[in-house]
Amino acid sequence: MNQSFDLLLAGAGHAHLGVLRRWAEPSARHNRPTGRIGLLSADGHAWYSGMLPGLLSGRYQLAECRIELDALCRAACVELLTGQATGLDSASQQLQLSDGRALDYSYLSLNLGSLPALPAQSGSGLELLTVKPFSAFIQGWQRWLAAPQALAILGGGAAGVELALALAPQVAKLTLLTASHLLSGHPPALRRRALKHLARQGVTVQEHCPVDAVVGQQLLSNGRMVWQGARVIVASGASALPWLADSGLACDEQGFVQINALLQSTSHSTVCAVGDCASLAHSPHNGVYAVRQGPVLAHNLTALLCGRPLQAFHPQRRALALLATGDGGALASWAGVTGEGSLFGHWKDHLDRGFMQRHRMP
Repeated sequence: MNQSFDLLLAGAGHAHLGVLRRWAEPSARHNRPTGRIGLLSADGHAWYSGMLPGLLSGRYQLAECRIELDALCRAACVELLTGQATGLDSASQQLQLSDGRALDYSYLSLNLGSLPALPAQSGSGLELLTVKPFSAFIQGWQRWLAAPQALAILGGGAAGVELALALAPQVAKLTLLTASHLLSGHPPALRRRALKHLARQGVTVQEHCPVDAVVGQQLLSNGRMVWQGARVIVASGASALPWLADSGLACDEQGFVQINALLQSTSHSTVCAVGDCASLAHSPHNGVYAVRQGPVLAHNLTALLCGRPLQAFHPQRRALALLATGDGGALASWAGVTGEGSLFGHWKDHLDRGFMQRHRMP
């Protein structure tokens, strides 16, 4: 028998954590909409991506990087459901799970994240490890660490750079391959700082090297072999969950759910979407923007269920970038100005720990 919810929150991403935190605050519990509300998560934890590099470099413990969802949900009077979403029928308002269950909803909010874009793979002998989902990545990396080998990382964005700097001291040889400039979209000065740190750690950087195929143990770029080995971490650009395109929701050309400024699906007013699974002009797939969407989403979900006016989300024009350098320091960028050092590392640590503390229930 299907379970039915007045509101179903699918995914424990940054925005949904913000929604739960606001509903859990004793002074603001009246803001929680009435009715049956459930949160669907793949497991009982929400991982904070900002602390993953510090975890891998040994600066944090596992428990410091994840939020126990049970306590947060209980404080917000929300049911915690464990499962993996594999399909959505927007016409019948039903979310399908991998174990065969189906969840019916009156209103749905999607904060499911995205997946790294994978190259086509044929043959055997090479293991690809994607940075998402985080729990599977951590388990895979711990297994690799028991017998270190040469390693390649695909992706020259912030995630790829942070991973390379965290993991380089733990493997004999590490290569970072990026389809364009390293840290494309960031100021050139930040790229230069990153290249300097990567060189110090002995990381080989191959720019303008899009990996489009894996054949056996070889990485190919435009038919040319650019790396050979047995282990590759994929931290490349976001790709949409494949089943979203078949959901009946309006999606963009890449398969992300199209939303308006109210964070609603442009085709289904009973569905909201935020974070990496959504497509909104001037709102990149970036955790900073997902966190900022949380307060607006919390207001709008209550407004939807109570028949009140919704608020518009206005993406900030600039976002602070803090990239961990693996040694306790960080690279920083704001409005074209860059910096680096231990002071920025302490700042990043303060912000990351503050985020975790805000979402932990006593």
